[in-house]
Amino acid sequence: MRIHSTIASLRAALDDGGRVALVPTMGNLHEGHITLMTQARSQADTVVATIFVNRLQFRPGEDFESYPRTFGDDCEMLAQAHVDHLFAPTEAEIYPQPQGYHVEPPPEQAGILDGEFRPGHFRGVATVVMKLFQIVQPDIALFGKKDYQQLMIIRNMARDLNLAVEIGAGETVRAADGLALSSRNGYLGEAERTEAPRLFRLLTKVVEEIRAGNRNFAGLEREAMEELARHDWVPDYVAVRKRIDLQLPTAHDSGLVILAAARLGRTRLIDNLEV
Repeated sequence: MRIHSTIASLRAALDDGGRVALVPTMGNLHEGHITLMTQARSQADTVVATIFVNRLQFRPGEDFESYPRTFGDDCEMLAQAHVDHLFAPTEAEIYPQPQGYHVEPPPEQAGILDGEFRPGHFRGVATVVMKLFQIVQPDIALFGKKDYQQLMIIRNMARDLNLAVEIGAGETVRAADGLALSSRNGYLGEAERTEAPRLFRLLTKVVEEIRAGNRNFAGLEREAMEELARHDWVPDYVAVRKRIDLQLPTAHDSGLVILAAARLGRTRLIDNLEV
């Protein structure tokens, strides 16, 4: 695996890379990331991973400075996954001057759910992903379904701006007890780690209720939030939405997804399940 810190070096290496797959990450890798790398390997001649902690998608007071950075371990994992190139730029390489131009997703997509609680987050995500697309020029880029709203926004950005890149999705990878793997799971204390799978169990319960014919979506959301609160979580939302655009469904809609975000101690966990 070749490691590149500059755009010029990476572009030179990709001159004759055949079909290129890109997997953007912020590092602190886990098995969910490696599953995406393996998926990319099966769909391309050349696999490019990126590690870049993007300041633009963090709000003041969030964990930009303390976000886990495990570069040595990450490199070992990527090499074992047969990644061809790792692009690990400095902040000055990606943002050599203050970013004046931004990708602004429409508010009906970026101002709901996570966007309501993290204003500006998806603006930062869309902007850095667009820059990475321009740098790498991939044929396909892969993102995990755990960040469902992010995946939807990036897909729509690629479609609306006629980008020459296919957006692929990787299924959420879970621990044996159902907890979705996340780089932030390391923030959980021992007791919190034992409690954390409750989020997945609640989403599973909501899915089962809907499949059994319960279409009282607001009631299901309220009951799930109340159960989280009873066990010392601070829920931001539990929401039943349409998969295609994450808008509110009618009682007759199919193709649904249940999304949730909640704080357990100092750790904010997100998860979702498709119906």
